[in-house]
Amino acid sequence: MTIKQTILLSTFLFGLLRRNLIFAREMSGECLANSNSTYIAGTHSVAYVTTPSEDVAKKLAHGLVTNKLAACVNIIPKITSVYEWEGKINEDPEVLMMIKTRTSRIDELTDYVKKNHPYTVCEVISLPITNGNDAYLKWVGDIVPARQCN
Repeated sequence: MTIKQTILLSTFLFGLLRRNLIFAREMSGECLANSNSTYIAGTHSVAYVTTPSEDVAKKLAHGLVTNKLAACVNIIPKITSVYEWEGKINEDPEVLMMIKTRTSRIDELTDYVKKNHPYTVCEVISLPITNGNDAYLKWVGDIVPARQCN
């Protein structure tokens, strides 16, 4: 291969790599160069908890907000859960809690739910928030203090 061919091939491959990198960043939400956002991705999370009733969900929600483990809890009634438990397929009505909090408080939130939930094994799963309304995310951070590291 000649030097000219090598340079041409290198230029082509570099362009292809650059285009794919830009596409990957756009798809992942990492392209925030034109954004005015001050939010740091992953600082806050949404946790999901299912309960057997609205009363249980409300009691948990009030405890989470009172204890500064959550800024807001949405209670979504009338969901149906299909799951396997102890070798049997079950279908039950449940209530879904959508909990906004700081990522650093997820372990404490999980402990609180486990101690106050009627299920033997309760669902507590969380996803980091990568982007959103800066004012809302600031509010979540103002309401839920960061976990103090010892």
